[in-house]
Amino acid sequence: MSKFYVVWKGRKTGVFSTWAECSAQVSGYSGAKYKSFPNRAFAEKAFQGDYADYQGQNVQNQAWLFAVNGPKLDTCSVDAACSGNPGTVEYRGVRTETGAEIFRQGPFAHGTNNIGEFLALVHALALFKKQGDPITIYSDSKIAMGWVRKKKCGTNLSPSGKNAKLFELIKKAENWLRENEYPNKIIKWDTEAWGEIPADFGRK
Repeated sequence: MSKFYVVWKGRKTGVFSTWAECSAQVSGYSGAKYKSFPNRAFAEKAFQGDYADYQGQNVQNQAWLFAVNGPKLDTCSVDAACSGNPGTVEYRGVRTETGAEIFRQGPFAHGTNNIGEFLALVHALALFKKQGDPITIYSDSKIAMGWVRKKKCGTNLSPSGKNAKLFELIKKAENWLRENEYPNKIIKWDTEAWGEIPADFGRK
């Protein structure tokens, strides 16, 4: 994904489209203030503001706010995070517009990110069916979306004593998919255009 760099304090200030250009303004410059942004529109808006407004923030999952054709707002976004492969996995769902957390599960031992993404989607589908809510769901995982369509978790990970709880959840999710219909649309999140999905855990 391309990035744009804002320099608020450096040899030259402004918005730069490559790290090389940005680095030339800030490397060795005492007190330099700069940050990368996921698209030009976001970067140009940030440049009109103050560095303090963005310092320390993970802005990658805010890019959609400045996209020309952004995602639908009254939706749910799901994502997973996994430390290691296999490793400790967790997943969650949030309101796309506000980032407010709807659900969060984990951590579960000895899993994969794809499993987490799959479980996040099924969790959202089951929750919204129970609530009678036909809300659209965004996922950034083509693999997990494919598994949901096939009603089968296609992981190559083998069950073991370490991940027994995780495979119990997988079995429940597969059973739910086979036994239920749902009105919710699942749409691929456009990471290239919109930055990280709002449900992202910010650990990349």
